[in-house]
Amino acid sequence: MRIALNMRIGLVLAVYAVPPIAQAQARPLPGPEVPQIYQRLLPQIENIPIFDHHAHPGFADDPDVDAMASPPGSAALRTRDTNPELVAASKALFGYPYNDLSPEHAKWLVQKKAELKKAQGNAYFSNLLDKLNIEQGVANRAMMADYLDPKRFPWVFFADSFMWPFDNQRERARNRDEEVYLPLQEKMLHRWMQQENVDKLPPDFAGYLAFVSRVLEDNQKKGGIAMKFEVAYFRSTRFADPTREQAEDVYQRFVSGGVPSEQEYRTFQDYVFRFLVREGGRLHLPVHVHSAVGIGDYFSLSDGNILNLENILRDPRYSDTKFVMIHGGYPYEHQAIWLAAVKNVYLDTSLMELDMYPSEFRHVLKTWLETFPDKMTFGTDSFPYNETLGAEESYWLGVQSARTALAAALAEMISEGEVNESQALQLAHGYLHDNAVGIYEGRVH
Repeated sequence: MRIALNMRIGLVLAVYAVPPIAQAQARPLPGPEVPQIYQRLLPQIENIPIFDHHAHPGFADDPDVDAMASPPGSAALRTRDTNPELVAASKALFGYPYNDLSPEHAKWLVQKKAELKKAQGNAYFSNLLDKLNIEQGVANRAMMADYLDPKRFPWVFFADSFMWPFDNQRERARNRDEEVYLPLQEKMLHRWMQQENVDKLPPDFAGYLAFVSRVLEDNQKKGGIAMKFEVAYFRSTRFADPTREQAEDVYQRFVSGGVPSEQEYRTFQDYVFRFLVREGGRLHLPVHVHSAVGIGDYFSLSDGNILNLENILRDPRYSDTKFVMIHGGYPYEHQAIWLAAVKNVYLDTSLMELDMYPSEFRHVLKTWLETFPDKMTFGTDSFPYNETLGAEESYWLGVQSARTALAAALAEMISEGEVNESQALQLAHGYLHDNAVGIYEGRVH
C-alpha cells in the first residue's frame, strides 16, 4: 500500500511538473498548524479565477434553463430555503439588509434583483460571475438565452431526446416522475427537428442517424462545447452493446407508430447512446453524463450508479471521446474517482458542494486530490429554484463551499507532508480552472 501511494504521488507531481516533496514519508495525522496553513492558503485560493464546469444559469421563469423539469421531491437540508447561508449569499451579492428570508423580507430581495436586471440588462449574469471571480461558467441549457454572453457562458446542450423518438406511453406510465420528464424529451426532439427543418422522423434508420449527426454538428457551430446526458432520470445507465441491425429493426417497426416493449426500446437506446458517444469523438465534442443521485421520488440510485457506465468508459472504441462525469458519481464518489484512471475520463464536483457542508466536502476533495488531481474539475450546479433562491445564490454557495473546503483539504495535505504549499496551489489552480479548460482544446479559457 505504501509503495502504491508513493507511486501515485510521484505520478501526480510528474503531471504538474513540480519539484519533489520535502518529506520522504507522509504522516498519517495532520498537525496543530493546520488552521494557520488554512489561513495562508484561503486568500490565495480566492484569487484563482474559476472555470465553472457545470451550471444552469438563468431566471426562474425561463423554461430553457434545463431540458426537463423538477417533479416534487425531497431536498437535502442544505439546499432547502431555510438554510441561513442563503442570507449570507444575499448580503454578499445584493446588500440584503435583513437577517432572515421571511416572506415579507424576501420581497426586498426579489425587488432588488428586478431592479438590477432592468439596469444591467444582458450584463446581469456576467456581472455576477465577476463578483465571484468566475472567468467562464458553462451553461447547461436546452437552448441558450440572449441575456447570457456566450463569451462568458459556453453552451452544453442536451442529447437524451434522440433516444426517445417513439410512442412513449408505456414509459410515461411507469411513475409520476416520468409523466413529467418524457413529454419534455419529446418536446426537445421536436425542437431539434425544427432546427433541421425536418417535418417528421426519417423513414429509415440511416436517415435518422444522419439527422442526429446534423444536430450535433450544427449545435457545435452555434457554440456548443459538449453534449449532456441526463439519462439516469429515465432509465438504467447500464448500456448493452447491440448491433446496428438490431437497432435498425426496432426503428423500422416503430418509427411510424406502435409502442415498443421495454426491451425493444432499450436495444434501440443502447445503440443510439453508443452512436452519440462515437460522434462525440469524431467531432471533438466531449460527453457530459449525469452520474449522481437525482431529484424526484422515483430516481433509482442503483440504476443510476456511475459504475454502470464502466463498460462504456473503458471501451477502447471510445478512446477519442472525452467524458465528464457530472456530479462525480455522488454518493459513490469514492469509487468514482478510480474511473479517472482512464485517460479520457474526468469528474466534476458540482452538486456535492451544495448538498455537503464544507466540513464534509473537504474529505471528498482530499481523497480526489490524493488520487487523480489532474482529472477533477469544479462546478457549481447553480440553478434558479425560485425567485428568492435563484441561480445567483446557488452560484455563491457553490463557490464559497469549494474554496473553503479546498483550502482545508490542502492545509491537511501540507501538514501531513503530502505536498508543499507551492504544490498545493498548483493543485488548486488545476481543480478550479486548468483541468477543465484543458479538455476543450482552446475553445474556452
